[in-house]
Amino acid sequence: MNIVNSKITIIGLGLIGGSLAKALRERLGVSDITAIEKDSGTIDKAVKDGSISRGFTAPNEHVWNSDIIFLCTPVKQTIEYITTIYDKTSPDCIITDVGSTKGKIIECVNNLPNPPCFIGGHPMAGAEKEGYLASSSHLFENAYYILTPSKSTTEAAIDCMLQIVQGIGGIPILIDAYTHDRITGAISHVPHIIASALVNMVREMDSGDGRMQMLAAGGFRDITRIASSNPDMWENIIASNSSHIIEIMNTYINILNKFKEDMINCNSRGIYEFFDSARNYREQMPSGRVGLISPLFDIVVDVVDRPGVIGEIATILGNNNINIKNINVSNSREFEQGCLRITLPDQKSVNIAFDLLSIKGYKVYKSK
Repeated sequence: MNIVNSKITIIGLGLIGGSLAKALRERLGVSDITAIEKDSGTIDKAVKDGSISRGFTAPNEHVWNSDIIFLCTPVKQTIEYITTIYDKTSPDCIITDVGSTKGKIIECVNNLPNPPCFIGGHPMAGAEKEGYLASSSHLFENAYYILTPSKSTTEAAIDCMLQIVQGIGGIPILIDAYTHDRITGAISHVPHIIASALVNMVREMDSGDGRMQMLAAGGFRDITRIASSNPDMWENIIASNSSHIIEIMNTYINILNKFKEDMINCNSRGIYEFFDSARNYREQMPSGRVGLISPLFDIVVDVVDRPGVIGEIATILGNNNINIKNINVSNSREFEQGCLRITLPDQKSVNIAFDLLSIKGYKVYKSK
């Protein structure tokens, strides 16, 4: 398939759908992109900035005549769209999605009487903000993009999706839906549950004066930041992957129970090995890749509290075209080197800022 001349439809112009439109246009030169989005205001923005050729609030003949359809909606809606459009499209049309879970979607496709050429997709990329306004053509750079075939997936469809993923800067990984959902359950879904549980634990234990909330800064905010995720989205994700999540949570609970037993029995060796094995395994994890949980692009600067120091640092970065997304003084630094935390837009900015401030004599630390 000639991707450049393909007719592509994107259903759902949120962060992922909008970024796909921009990446397909800018990086692959696709000229014919239709979008289906319930919010007509978003359609107007996308047409105006040139990301799409046209947009509608409901599927129509432009969708039926597509060569490739990307379903960029929550899992429940994706399944609804599949059952609505599959028998109206061309037999050669490739339908794919970007959902966080794959099992129920692939099951739906495989159970259709005459299933379309469907291949599941999951770009492991995201951002702190949601919606079309947060979308960008570089969202998929160096991000793993999982592809999960169904029984109706053709070799031609796989080759086409591999070209698209690589063309927009992603790293394609081909695995089955069961394996995908088990992996994402362990590295994304259960961690989101744990982060929310930690926040709820502090909320329940906090006293009336809110001292815990006041002191829960620094590291606690970092390890629980994913608890700020959209609850509607996560209710949808958990419901679509519950069997794997329950299995993984049981493993996690067993690990906690073992650690609790070691504390009760004063087993210092067991406590040491708990932390040592975690540290060793984490240090072997690859860096420089985008994962399911959005990375922190922070530097921490050790500075003396004196008038003008924040302005000096901001000026150095600003004069070198480094955009500061956020800057704040860390009042809880028990496990943190430095007191000035600066949030930047990407890893490139982190590296440049680190070098610039280090040369100027500041003590600077990167997040690991």
